Amino acid sequence: MKLKAMLLDDNSIRRALVRISHEIIEKNKGVEDIVLVGIKRRGYPLAKRIASQIEKIENVKVPVSCVDITLYRDDLTSFGDLPNINHSELDISIKNKKVILVDDVLYTCRTVRAAIEAIIDQGRPQFIQLAVLVDRGHKELPIRADFVGKNVPTSKDEIVNVMITEIDGEDSVKIYEK
Repeated sequence: MKLKAMLLDDNSIRRALVRISHEIIEKNKGVEDIVLVGIKRRGYPLAKRIASQIEKIENVKVPVSCVDITLYRDDLTSFGDLPNINHSELDISIKNKKVILVDDVLYTCRTVRAAIEAIIDQGRPQFIQLAVLVDRGHKELPIRADFVGKNVPTSKDEIVNVMITEIDGEDSVKIYEK
């Protein structure tokens, strides 16, 4: 793979998450009944960062949980005969809550669809909104993000690589050519 461009550095990611946090507060007229649910793997630390920003702005701790979509993927058989099955139950109640689903990259929307199914299996929220760090296009399902850090038109031959400190030791979003 050949590096094509650095899309976001650590400061750009921080600014995008601060902006997303403000937009969540504004769109929902505050933070009452809001719950953040990050999609494993990188969505969860991003959700925790957004919650931290919301707490700085509103002086309110917003509950954060994560969702594992392994059992909900529509391509499960392509992972092999024995997938790694993880516990997918949320550790917070989402019944009648305003759920903000958080992920790193929105691409085909299949991950988001699986996460929505996993969340709804845990109860019925008031609604689900979607926050993503990067929207790269090429959707295969009619899903759009409510909050986007950066829209990046890409080709299907490109790879968007999100790295976050909690998992990768650095914050960056890079685009590579295959």
